[in-house]
Amino acid sequence: MATKYVLLYESADDVMTKAPAHFEAHSARGQKFHERGVMVAYGPFGDPQEQGSMAIFTARDAAEEFAREDPFVVNGVVSRWEVREWDEAFLP
Repeated sequence: MATKYVLLYESADDVMTKAPAHFEAHSARGQKFHERGVMVAYGPFGDPQEQGSMAIFTARDAAEEFAREDPFVVNGVVSRWEVREWDEAFLP
């Protein structure tokens, strides 16, 4: 079993109007964390307005670092975030 860290985002009320303006910077930040090897995957749930989004990290500090300066957080696309420890049951 391997421990991962799930970053959960709760969307702001007007996520669909705010997100496009900050998507490029948000995506570039995600790519950098992925290239560093600390972000496994990320993306929205089926209805981002109601369900938000998530990302999976290999370390809690990386998840918190990503969220603190993510353009989606800084610019109010995300209203709240939290990091949860997750025990991955199946390994590749």
